[in-house]
Amino acid sequence: MPVLQVKDHTVSKETFDIWHCSQCSGRFTQNIPIATEIGRYYKAEAYVSHTDTKKGLVNRLYHIVRNITLQTKRKLVEKATGLKKGSLLDVGAGTGAFAAVMQQAGWAVTGLEPDDTARNNALTQHNIQLKQPGQLFNLPANTFNAITMWHVLEHVHELHRYLDTFNSILVNNGVLIIAVPNYTSHDAEIYKESWAAYDVPRHLYHFSPQSMQQLAGMHGFSIQQYKPMWFDSFYVCMLSEQYKTGKGGFIKAVWNGFVSNLKAMSDVKRCSSVIYVMKKV
Repeated sequence: MPVLQVKDHTVSKETFDIWHCSQCSGRFTQNIPIATEIGRYYKAEAYVSHTDTKKGLVNRLYHIVRNITLQTKRKLVEKATGLKKGSLLDVGAGTGAFAAVMQQAGWAVTGLEPDDTARNNALTQHNIQLKQPGQLFNLPANTFNAITMWHVLEHVHELHRYLDTFNSILVNNGVLIIAVPNYTSHDAEIYKESWAAYDVPRHLYHFSPQSMQQLAGMHGFSIQQYKPMWFDSFYVCMLSEQYKTGKGGFIKAVWNGFVSNLKAMSDVKRCSSVIYVMKKV
């Protein structure tokens, strides 16, 4: 059933409907552009994960925080796999920052990224040659110790095909780590249709912990851990405040991010973004 009408504040200024599924608790952006046409909705300097822009306060803060979280992600992969070195597939690698960190730590890294600008930036900034996402389906079975998707699953048109492929190309005891926004978080409740993490139409799906659990089970995975992404609430609230008011609202955004995290302290599943650490069943 329809629950929200959300504006694309980043590129097109178009409005998209979001529907809610009462059975799985997932949400879905309606009338999405097909895979061959959605690229134009990513063409904006403000889309920081592709351009690495540092213009504006929010984007400068994004880079400061990213430098901290990259090492946290590396440690999470090492702890989840029990390995200091191994084979890693990073899907939706953006400008290659995480892939570079893992490669420097001694991992054999394969990175996939659909955007030409992001792949070029990965090559010039990190000397990493990222591949087109279609290469995923040509990778051999039982190859990777870990697969990571940092805020990527919500962008993927072939959701179920991707997850089936992940199951195939992971080694036994391999780990799938997926981070996605959580529309059941407190900051999502505050901002409603102005919540920046809806990010239509680039975000095709909007996940809850319940919907992620069902999705994992459908494709032969079991969620082992739920991990918080504490910084995300502040970043999302800053953008959301801009979308809602047309102004910065820095202090209010920080307060809302703090309160959202406070509510998630007792239940990680209420965090603005959640990391799901999964293993094959």
